[in-house]
Amino acid sequence: MGREGFIQLRVKLGKTQKALAELLGVSLKAVQSYEQGWRSIPFHVERQLYFLAANQQNSGQPSRKDCWAIKRCVHKKECSAWEFQAGRCCWFHGSTRGAGAIAKDWKEKMTICRKCEVLASLF
Repeated sequence: MGREGFIQLRVKLGKTQKALAELLGVSLKAVQSYEQGWRSIPFHVERQLYFLAANQQNSGQPSRKDCWAIKRCVHKKECSAWEFQAGRCCWFHGSTRGAGAIAKDWKEKMTICRKCEVLASLF
């Protein structure tokens, strides 16, 4: 996640830098540094930000579909998102099968997820 995406989600959430820092469990200075591009955004902070955006209640917004419906997934019964019925938060699970196989680490996982329309629907 880049600084622009971080700022975009903070604005979508309607939070000040200070309020978002409290929600994420980081310092105000860290949020400011992420937004200025001085520090890279850790994967755990990125995931938490996506989680907040995914769970934001927006009246009048169409409900999001599960990932297996969007992607017409043939691996869904082997996937933790299916097992836990968390198809709107598939990017949050480490053992999802986004590209048909489990990613070896969070860096690879988030690289795959950032290109996916399921995660893009949060923006």
